[in-house]
Amino acid sequence: MERNHLYYGDNLEVMRKSIDSESVDLVYLDPPFNSARNYNVIFNRVDRADSEASAQIEAFEDTWTWTPETDRQYDKYVNGELPPKVSDTLVAMRTLLGENDASAYLVNMAPRLVELHRVLKPTGSVYLHCDPTMSHYLKILLDAIFGPKQFRNEIIWHYSGWNKKLKAHYERRHDVILSYSKSDALAFNSVTQPWLSKEQYLTTRKQKLHREEDGREYVMSDRGGGQRIKRYIEEAMAYGRPMDDVWTIDKLNNSSAEALGYPTQKPLALLERIILSATKPGDVILDPFCGCGTSVDAAEKLGRRWLGIDITYIAIDLIEKRLVSTYGEDIEDSFVVSGIPHDKAAAFALFKKNPFDFERWAVSMIGAQPNAKQVGDKGIDGVARFPLGPKGQYGRILASVKGGKQLNPAMVRDLVGTVETQKAELGVLITLSEPTKGMIDAVNHAGNYTHPANGQVYRKIQIITVPELLSGKRLILPPTLLPYIQAQRKTATQEEFTLWDH
Repeated sequence: MERNHLYYGDNLEVMRKSIDSESVDLVYLDPPFNSARNYNVIFNRVDRADSEASAQIEAFEDTWTWTPETDRQYDKYVNGELPPKVSDTLVAMRTLLGENDASAYLVNMAPRLVELHRVLKPTGSVYLHCDPTMSHYLKILLDAIFGPKQFRNEIIWHYSGWNKKLKAHYERRHDVILSYSKSDALAFNSVTQPWLSKEQYLTTRKQKLHREEDGREYVMSDRGGGQRIKRYIEEAMAYGRPMDDVWTIDKLNNSSAEALGYPTQKPLALLERIILSATKPGDVILDPFCGCGTSVDAAEKLGRRWLGIDITYIAIDLIEKRLVSTYGEDIEDSFVVSGIPHDKAAAFALFKKNPFDFERWAVSMIGAQPNAKQVGDKGIDGVARFPLGPKGQYGRILASVKGGKQLNPAMVRDLVGTVETQKAELGVLITLSEPTKGMIDAVNHAGNYTHPANGQVYRKIQIITVPELLSGKRLILPPTLLPYIQAQRKTATQEEFTLWDH
């Protein structure tokens, strides 16, 4: 069996290069909604009152603008790169909306939706998660790609909340999930939910309860064609209630057991319902905007194969740690991660392409949390924390990353000074190139740190190269806290939903 796959990179490029046509059974995507917001990841918190107390960094920017690059892409797409109906749709949208945020968003989504259609099997389907601000535009785009006849449902995900009295509109309490099939030969399983009580069943079905002499209860159900059949209550209750297209599932909040601190994280129950309705065990699920990996987690839990893509390294790192936390370390043998450096050349390529993602990747290699500020960060690119004793006090390890080839002892001295001024305990310098002899000498003269709880002695400043980290070398440091909020360990539970062939 092929291993599951995580891809770090642009999903358009990954799909075109790495995913075969007609190889996927289900696509679920939850792309940015064009909400004009920046979203932050909230990291694992420990008691502290220092400058990192907010413990969050920007995960992605959900802000779209029409730029010269958008104009160039648009011209390319409408002049032959995309199918004619899709091109015509983009032209119409530009005429309707003008050159603004919404039209820029649609130009970005169009080629990706075309690729998703290509990779789907004839029996496959796509579930596109969006909000009401863009759902009607996206539906027209999906009609152009899949065909209006392949539209299956507009699912309303309704969630509760504290309603306020508003002056201009009703409280907004739902997202939209647009479902399309590749063809009429789609795979679909009707999903049921348990009836909460006999009373709910009778009230909803508007049926009269009858009782046999032995006390067994039943109702008379319409079989069609004027025929009525006896249906026993215990059988009807066990069969469950078929789902409609309005799903009420609570949103996650900060106190939810599932919550990992990732923006736009969706409940597992929502993804499980979609996966159960559209696939069978062993089928392949693709999420091209996989974020914190809820779709991946749900697919793993339900015995499906999965492919996940995300353009931010922090998402890929979080998913890896989420899977290990939930399923144990053996899970790492069941999936491959592509796009993450495995040698110095690839690490240097990442540094040249995106220095900030390079810093985040390097910091994650030592189990530290990336710094919230990557400009004006005083040389601190990451922080790790470790317990000082049983009273809830924590020490800090400051990490500084240098990706350039020009290295000098002043970099070590700067880190020593930062550790002292920030009143941290330890410092780590991560370099892409080999450190100079002067740097090694500066590290050796930086002194030692003695752990107050166990008396263990550590070098105050340590230095390690990216090639050393890739080869498996590890620093000698106190055991540190996990940087992310930890996912719950998987436990065996009874399935919430039942299926039958439709």
